[in-house]
Amino acid sequence: MLLDGRTPAAREGARLGLDLPHLVAAELSWFGESGPYRDFAATDTVMRALAGIFACTGPAEGPPSLLGGIAGAVTGALAAFNAVASALWSGTGRRLEISLHEANVAVAEYQAAQSVTNPEVERRHGVNRFAPSSPLGVYRCREGWLGVTIVTPAQFRAFCEMVGLPELAADPRFVVGPDRLRHADALEALFVPRLRERDAGEWFEEAIRRRLPFAVVPEMEALLSIPTHRARDAFGTVERGTARFEGPTLPQRLTRTPPLPGGPAPAAGADDALPAPPPRPAPALKPVPLPLAGLRILDLSMGWAGPLCTRQLADLGAEVIKVEACQYPDWWRGVDPRPAFFAERRYERDVRFGILNRNKAGITLDLTTAEGKALLKRLVREVDAVVENYAREVLPKLGLDYAALSAERPGLVMLSMPAFGLEGPWRDARAYGSTLEHASGLPAVSGEAHWPPTTNQLAYGDPIGGLNGAAALLVALLHHRRTGEGQQIDLAQVECLFPLVAPWIIATSATGAPGPRLGNRHPAQVPHGAFPCEGEGWVVVAAQDDAAWQALARTIGRPEWAEDAELAALEGRRAREAELEAALSAWTRRHSPDGAMRALQAAGVAAGAVLWPSALKRDPHLAARGFWQVVDRAFLGPHEQPSAPFREAGGAPYPVRRPAPTLGQDNAAVLGGLLGLGAAELERLAAMRVIGQEAVPVSERRARAPAA
Repeated sequence: MLLDGRTPAAREGARLGLDLPHLVAAELSWFGESGPYRDFAATDTVMRALAGIFACTGPAEGPPSLLGGIAGAVTGALAAFNAVASALWSGTGRRLEISLHEANVAVAEYQAAQSVTNPEVERRHGVNRFAPSSPLGVYRCREGWLGVTIVTPAQFRAFCEMVGLPELAADPRFVVGPDRLRHADALEALFVPRLRERDAGEWFEEAIRRRLPFAVVPEMEALLSIPTHRARDAFGTVERGTARFEGPTLPQRLTRTPPLPGGPAPAAGADDALPAPPPRPAPALKPVPLPLAGLRILDLSMGWAGPLCTRQLADLGAEVIKVEACQYPDWWRGVDPRPAFFAERRYERDVRFGILNRNKAGITLDLTTAEGKALLKRLVREVDAVVENYAREVLPKLGLDYAALSAERPGLVMLSMPAFGLEGPWRDARAYGSTLEHASGLPAVSGEAHWPPTTNQLAYGDPIGGLNGAAALLVALLHHRRTGEGQQIDLAQVECLFPLVAPWIIATSATGAPGPRLGNRHPAQVPHGAFPCEGEGWVVVAAQDDAAWQALARTIGRPEWAEDAELAALEGRRAREAELEAALSAWTRRHSPDGAMRALQAAGVAAGAVLWPSALKRDPHLAARGFWQVVDRAFLGPHEQPSAPFREAGGAPYPVRRPAPTLGQDNAAVLGGLLGLGAAELERLAAMRVIGQEAVPVSERRARAPAA
């Protein structure tokens, strides 16, 4: 295996390992090997601006709020890991191209999809406010800060009761999420004083009892001492020379394939004198059209994180069988209880579901019935792995936990994706992707110093959890291929976000403090931030080094600054940062975001337009790379699908081979073809509503929903 992080220009004519057909080579770059942005100067924030990640976050009037650190690199690295591990599983040499930019589009997919029918999701509604629901943010308590996410009417009723304001649940201004967002000032004026009557930890404990997706938002020092994380060894010690500090460990809890213990990080050149390893015989190669062809996965997940995990595997060629129930379909089909929603089959019209579940087969099984359970167990005998993201207690209550399923299929690999782990005092805590971000501590280091801890995304934990889930599953499958051993993976999704917080975790461990909250500024790049352009646009600019600063000064018409010795080094620019930002803002206001970006990029300065998620569909770079694939699906019609962020080097994106299934679309193909059920048996099961192709209206359901 070879990881090549050189720039595309540096790789031209100097590709390594071309004479090794068994080699798995991964070529990583900011924007891929082709397209208008291929040779752009970039930083993590510039790349994420062009991936549509920042536009929806921050004050309504701007500027967009830029999360610093390494979040984009972590997201891209996870996608690269999944591509490489899949190539290793395939047993054949491959040369892969991974675009960090395209990997980060996964974070903005929700808004890009929802903006088709709900343009409210593509607005900045203010700090700690995101469409389509409210409250979704961080609030001060008597001691500490509480992350609050309310989506469903039942959650809002429980929240109102919890804070002693039950009458609010009947207020017509607050019945549904979009209305609560429109009246957020009035709503917060009523409940915020109540939250200040108790500590955040007390509210969190009560939220667990009420099954509300809340979390304490810890500062970095508190995060490092939380017993739940300590018990799971979420942080480990790293040695670097004489220095010792803590950082996040791998979030994938693989009992049969544990990671190596922490230890020293090598100094540059430390191993130059080691002898070369002995040559190994090249493995026999087998032609495989897609890396994971021949792998079969049973998908019991719903929403975003689990389906994104299985989508990545499906994109890479795995056969994924998605299981829903007519009584409780995937909630991303919609949760509208009104009769017309079912009569008109509106649950088939949500683009979000279509994007997350492409390349999968779809069946229905009512797992609360004996027949449904028996059929699921029969399916388990035919698969290599199971993915589930139900609440911890659901599958054990149904008699479908790992012990039961692995008895049907010895050597089974099963991925479970709880918020805080399958064991421990927080094992029953409910969470959305926003809850996971709140609990990770990321809001405590984000935003301006005078803001409350700042939520960075509508649901950051979901795409990051999904990418980590795919990585964990692939490691377990590689282990199974070598040993025949199966395992259940306990993936605490909150730990998947710790690598995004790593710069501040490490700083706190090493120095006792994470450093000041810098807002859109950067500790090592001046100037750095989001600057206003013509109209209401913004451009992210990062003077990535001293030479870039000089080029920036000349480009904006201040050549004397390029020659000013006082500004030649970072600290000199830091002392005059506000002055430099004002001059840069005056220049960017005379340009469109795209024009400012191109002028600065022509001079070698890292700059990127802040794109709205829907604008990604018109982005010339993504268009040139064939990133958006038009797919036709029943009830949706033609719609655009984002490609996987990896491809065979020099080739087109992996194809979207089939659109997302309609409810129960593949019952006959899977239950009949794979399990051998006859037509009469399928008809009997449909009559009993064990299977079906239409969602059961809420009024007709039995009260036994599996919680997720």
